[in-house]
Amino acid sequence: MSRTMHQVWIEAGGGQDMVRADAIVMLRLDGTGRLTAQLRGDAKVSVTLMEGSSGAHPPDDFHRKLIQTVAQLADSSGAQLVRPRHEGGVWSWTSEPL
Repeated sequence: MSRTMHQVWIEAGGGQDMVRADAIVMLRLDGTGRLTAQLRGDAKVSVTLMEGSSGAHPPDDFHRKLIQTVAQLADSSGAQLVRPRHEGGVWSWTSEPL
């Protein structure tokens, strides 16, 4: 049985770039809050999805929350854009149709 998976894109570089979620094979959240993704392929290219800062850090499981968000959107209709949001001291992943 064939299943159609709609494209989920993740905002990268503060909104300047987008990465297709199914191209990611590894996520890394470091101590500064910087979130990087390693992309599929022999070159093992890494892309910064979110810059770290000395200010408010995302929670330790923020990269896991991204995986959950992408999984939930995989069966949605149409392409979706996912981006990090920090409002009122709360970190979240938001999505919108492309």
